[in-house]
Amino acid sequence: MEHRYLGNSGLKVSEITYGNWLTHGSQVENDVATQCVHAALDAGITTFDTADTYANTVAEQVLGDALKGQRRESLEIFTKVYFPTGPKGPNDTGLSRKHIRESIDASLIRLGTDYVDLYQAHRYDYETPLEETMQAFAQAVHQGKALYIGVSEWSAEQLRAGHKLATELGIQLISNQPQYSALWRVIEGEVVPTSRELGISQIVWSPVAQGVLTGKYKPGAELPSGSRATDAAGGADMISNWLRDEVLTGVQKLEPIAEENGLSMAQLAVAWVLQNDNVASAIIGASRPQQVTDNVKASGVTLSPETLAAIDAAIGDVAETDVSLTVGRSPKSR
Repeated sequence: MEHRYLGNSGLKVSEITYGNWLTHGSQVENDVATQCVHAALDAGITTFDTADTYANTVAEQVLGDALKGQRRESLEIFTKVYFPTGPKGPNDTGLSRKHIRESIDASLIRLGTDYVDLYQAHRYDYETPLEETMQAFAQAVHQGKALYIGVSEWSAEQLRAGHKLATELGIQLISNQPQYSALWRVIEGEVVPTSRELGISQIVWSPVAQGVLTGKYKPGAELPSGSRATDAAGGADMISNWLRDEVLTGVQKLEPIAEENGLSMAQLAVAWVLQNDNVASAIIGASRPQQVTDNVKASGVTLSPETLAAIDAAIGDVAETDVSLTVGRSPKSR
């Protein structure tokens, strides 16, 4: 397992991060979740990402239980705040000082740790002054509850404003967590160049495009039984946009490219995002330990310029590149 620096900081993270969105506390039983976490540890993964809203706080608890007994100093534990938790009252969401303060304390209890390495704004909050949000994050850092601050799905303009305030407050905003894959490239036009300038890294989610880039969905064929595309409670809505025949046809053209490089389709997809030097880590999820073992083989892989060009040619125009879509990633109201 290779490691990379996270943003302009001294913190190193594993190139592959284990994340538990849509799995822990919902799709898989707790004992299987623990097996997946231990498989990640055995594979050299040191970085673990979760959020308080995943399974309405249960995912944090499951991850904390799975990591019990591990040397805390050898791990990088990330969580997030923004989306509703608990009974979903008026202050159970957003990035107000109240919600941030209460959320980090609750997250630390569930995770069984005194601090998180990275505390992330899960989205941008249009209803709370950015100054209030960054002051609350600064307080968490100065109290030792978080070491660094990150965000998720912020636009280039939002990153610039947040970074400026963080610097003024004496804390480090070092990461953004966007969706990124060979099919979803909207961060390349503005977010990545701005992040390079500011010393911010990307920790990317869905590098396999909700499983579409594994090649298991065939154009014109029935959806595989038990797959995410058939699970109404597990992300079927998110994957539906990629199930168009023109997308699936392009994905099938990646199979010989993967074979030529001695990689599975999933490994090729994860390796592809890691070729971007602004990407510090790719988040993978798993419902079986074997999935972790397979996907970590993407770490340390170098794809040749010819291979990257072949991937671009295979995907063609079906890849989404509209930079304006980054602005729409955060709800305008909560």
